[in-house]
Amino acid sequence: MNKNYYAILMAGGIGTRFWPVSTPDFPKQFHDMLGTGDTLIQKTFQRLSRLIPKENIFILTNERYNDLVLEQLPEVEQRQVVLEPAMRNTAPCILYAALKIQKENNDAVMIVAPSDHWIEDEVAFTKNVQTAFDYCSENDALMTLGIQPTFPNTGYGYIEYNKASTDEIKSVHQFKEKPIYEVAKQYIRQGNFLWNAGIFMWSVASVIKAFQKNQPELYQLFESGLDTYNTDLEDNFIRDNYPKAENISVDYAIMEKSDNVFVIGAEFDWNDLGTWGSLYDKLDKDSHNNAISNARSLAENAEGNIIRAPKDKLVVIDGLKDYIIVDHDKTLLIYPKDKEQDIKQIQQRIKKKYGTN
Repeated sequence: MNKNYYAILMAGGIGTRFWPVSTPDFPKQFHDMLGTGDTLIQKTFQRLSRLIPKENIFILTNERYNDLVLEQLPEVEQRQVVLEPAMRNTAPCILYAALKIQKENNDAVMIVAPSDHWIEDEVAFTKNVQTAFDYCSENDALMTLGIQPTFPNTGYGYIEYNKASTDEIKSVHQFKEKPIYEVAKQYIRQGNFLWNAGIFMWSVASVIKAFQKNQPELYQLFESGLDTYNTDLEDNFIRDNYPKAENISVDYAIMEKSDNVFVIGAEFDWNDLGTWGSLYDKLDKDSHNNAISNARSLAENAEGNIIRAPKDKLVVIDGLKDYIIVDHDKTLLIYPKDKEQDIKQIQQRIKKKYGTN
């Protein structure tokens, strides 16, 4: 394997829309959401290690999940777990990790990959990443993988690329925020829009240069601790300074401000597993389109439901259509699928009323 290949595996999210299974103490990336025998973070680590040396895969997560990471990824050393003492979105943590990697290997090229994506064709994924790495090794480029839209989804951002290009690697014209339905349909008709999956590739030199140019204050904050990185003094510097960082995404911080951004249309099926509905799409269904995870079920006059319960627990339903039914620990959730975006707010209301997650 190429010793210059690195990865930042993003594993700091809480996954509030997968409540009650996903909680702040034990979020979704540490669960086996699809019943494969591996948790989402384990699957992502295995996928990245097809191309990248395991010792070069850095896990970026909140400090409260350090023990969970080491427990679920026993091949990872503590030096590979980059801990955030505060939640500050994706730009600060990516810059921090990039500076650590640059200090270790100035020739590094790297991928930033969320821990909660589901990618079935890992051979195609590896091929796309290799193409990006080859390009980024020779060019000052910020690259992303875009997903071919299958319907006018309003839950994703979109990437508009140069329609005239016939090359595999296309220049990005602009990023678009999550659109309303009619606008999303227009994007699909135009044919030169991809879903923004939040998967990025670049050389460590290019991404740090982009931060230096577009986010000078953020760059100066983290660059000031360069002497401490990869030493025993690093933790103290980060604990004192990380909370000072602006809460900003990498898209806003550098991708939307740079003129050297490129995209590769992904050749693999992809799902961001952000909601119970997205999980429903990936699970096998019975003859009435009910998706069952772990549990046994008897469903009468019921269709389009997702049912998750402890292993072998019998769940009997009658007359329910398009519902989320989740029995986990001390909580039973029975909720319409078309209101799944409200689950985050429901969790907050329950915490306020009962003082629990």
